[in-house]
Amino acid sequence: MINDTVLIIEPNFSGHRWRYAEWAANAYMEAGYRCVIVTEPSNASHPLVARLQAEDRAELQIALVAPPERSGRRGLSSISYARFHQDFRHAYDVASRGRGVALVVVPYVDYFFLALPFLGSPFGATPWVGITMRSNFHHDQVGVRAPRRPLVNAAKTQLFMRAIRTRGLKTLLTIDPTLAGWWMDIGHRGLKASATAAAIEYLADPFPDARAAEPELAKARLGLGSGKHVLVYGAINDRKGIFELAAALAARPSSKEAPTLVIAGAQDEEVRASLKAATAKLVPAPVVLDRFISIEAELDLFSACDVVWLGYKGHYGMSGVLVQAYRFGKPVIATADGLIGWFCRTGELGPMVDDLSVASINRALDVVLAGVPHATPGAQHLLERNTLSQFKKTLRQAVI
Repeated sequence: MINDTVLIIEPNFSGHRWRYAEWAANAYMEAGYRCVIVTEPSNASHPLVARLQAEDRAELQIALVAPPERSGRRGLSSISYARFHQDFRHAYDVASRGRGVALVVVPYVDYFFLALPFLGSPFGATPWVGITMRSNFHHDQVGVRAPRRPLVNAAKTQLFMRAIRTRGLKTLLTIDPTLAGWWMDIGHRGLKASATAAAIEYLADPFPDARAAEPELAKARLGLGSGKHVLVYGAINDRKGIFELAAALAARPSSKEAPTLVIAGAQDEEVRASLKAATAKLVPAPVVLDRFISIEAELDLFSACDVVWLGYKGHYGMSGVLVQAYRFGKPVIATADGLIGWFCRTGELGPMVDDLSVASINRALDVVLAGVPHATPGAQHLLERNTLSQFKKTLRQAVI
């Protein structure tokens, strides 16, 4: 049997994880492999699943694999890292039957990464590549603003150093450039990692090449009125800082220049009712698109809106919304925390807020809505690498 298949295993299609799975498949198909995206049956109605099933291409298949059945005695299953390790091992075992698997790709390895020192690879001897999005134990060493947890970070550092020596792991890709930098400058020297450790490479969180639409035409398609629009985009939950933004907008004086809040993305059940109440008295009335956003609508949103909100709370990782705003040349209002703050620290991309008070948010809104000029990021800005072509190239290089 020829090993010509790449399995891309991602049980959760929320957020941008389904896109990572599809983009990874495209990268390896372009390199001549057959690809199978493996996910759970709960995603059967997702647009990507429906499209791939309808296309039924030999070079790109979708496999729906249910998690393994578990007995009443949960044992290791009570630990999330171990439970996900079992799920991925089961998905691999089922999806690999009758196929020659050359490589496994895990678009979100944080599910089980810290279980690797104890449980080993869930894919046996098969080579694999993982993408980490939540490794933040190193942030206090590289100038990223995040909660200080010295004992937790020390323990996670040791687990990380053991995990990257797992059998079969060829490359650990990270959407956090500071992790790759930490590894080169501190990690591999200061902690004396084994020569058998996987490579750690930066994988720029991508946004597909696209041209902005004419703003007025985009507004017309979305049903937006005239004036300024502030966009909150993606999975809508409390961590988006949406309630704080709504409170700040409600506190602004009424005027015909008041900005319109645009909330685009499927809302968590926990926030839907309370968000409706929080925005009920805003003038102008907010525009709310509580649904899965198509690619066409996404392009229109970033073309039509004037400001992109990134005042997230309790979020210390990367944001694809930041990349989208940069690609469309739209200023952001960003938290000073985490990687969002690290990328926005120079002020080139828009004002930052140190806290989510009404006063802080409105000061930032005043600056950006007044069109106060900011330095235009140069061609060497790190976000220039956040393209789909660079993403695919990095994934292919990870297995050379």
